[in-house]
Amino acid sequence: MHDFTTTDFADLEYEIAPGSPALRDLYDHIAAGASSRDSDRTHPHDVLDLLRQARFGALRLARPEGGGASLREVFQEAILLGAADPNVAHIYRNHFTFVERFLLGSTDARRQPWRETVRRGGIVGLASTELGRKQIGGATPFQTSLIDSGDGLRLNGTKYYSTGTLYADLILVRAIAANGEGVAVVIPTDRAGVERVDDWDGIGQRLTGTGTTNFHNVLVDPDDVVADGDNPDFLLPFTSSIAQLFLTAVNAGITLATWRDAKALLKGRGRNFYYAPAPLADDDPLLQQTIGQLSANAFAAEATVLAAAEVFDQVAAARAAGQEPRALAHDASVAAAKAKVIVDELALRSATALFDVGGASAATKGKNLDRHWRNARTLASHNPAIYKAQLVGVYDLHGTHLPLLGFF
Repeated sequence: MHDFTTTDFADLEYEIAPGSPALRDLYDHIAAGASSRDSDRTHPHDVLDLLRQARFGALRLARPEGGGASLREVFQEAILLGAADPNVAHIYRNHFTFVERFLLGSTDARRQPWRETVRRGGIVGLASTELGRKQIGGATPFQTSLIDSGDGLRLNGTKYYSTGTLYADLILVRAIAANGEGVAVVIPTDRAGVERVDDWDGIGQRLTGTGTTNFHNVLVDPDDVVADGDNPDFLLPFTSSIAQLFLTAVNAGITLATWRDAKALLKGRGRNFYYAPAPLADDDPLLQQTIGQLSANAFAAEATVLAAAEVFDQVAAARAAGQEPRALAHDASVAAAKAKVIVDELALRSATALFDVGGASAATKGKNLDRHWRNARTLASHNPAIYKAQLVGVYDLHGTHLPLLGFF
């Protein structure tokens, strides 16, 4: 086990790659501080610096750039990082979606600086949501504007729920140009006029940096801008599905974490309930059954996410071959929706069952085991599963496809 508070990844003797011992050691290090960070609301800047050094965010780039991972491998790592700390894993959700939409397969020279940032381990955040923007029946234009002020392009507006942006190196901002076209603006987070506000007050996922982002007359270079019409990959059907499955992968990680913590809790108990069938808690068949159920939940959650991820790899392979796999993309969206319906329930059920092996003492603030339920509940509240299940049912019954964009 390495001391990751002092070790520089450049000095490690083995490769940082999916499934590598280095990443497993890093996840163990991250998990060791997760509870205290949550309790104290300590932002994981040091952890993210280690992940930058490991170039975790470059996994999907080409192999010569230090990547080469399949989507299945990325989702596997997201599950394991989610088990270590779901806050940290969630920060990478928008990052990997950006890589898929803007970097893979692109030969646009303007994007090379973004690719280089990601290659070096940099993190990309997102600023898209606007509370005053109508969604039902077709989204209205963004209120955030990009206009030519006479001394260059200027970005002005306010975004909410900017997950990961508090820690990011680059930020993708959705805005409306003067000609009325939607645009993506990708700028450094430390550029003058960018204000990141740490005001997210959720019951869970407290440290994802999901706060407000203000843009005060931010100077934008034309090369920072990609018009929607110039970025076909961004407008492909079901391009939000990867972001949806990533959240589900983090919840699958929470099922692993609850199983892990339940075992430790049970083995650490010095006495059992006075009416229990065995004097030692870990010999109690009822508590053993609970551990077995948690183990099964974790197995099912992980397997479900990875099965869905394999459909996404089929879509990626088809697109890399120059095809437009609309039917496959819909299959991936359906798989992501089904995975969410199942995994969210498993995560919440596991986070509650965890307390069955510990008794009332497990509910103390010091143990902070309630963070698993709080985190799972917050993640599950993103685009609730009831909508997913209903639309999957309509598809099964009538063949009506899921929505092309938005939360599918």
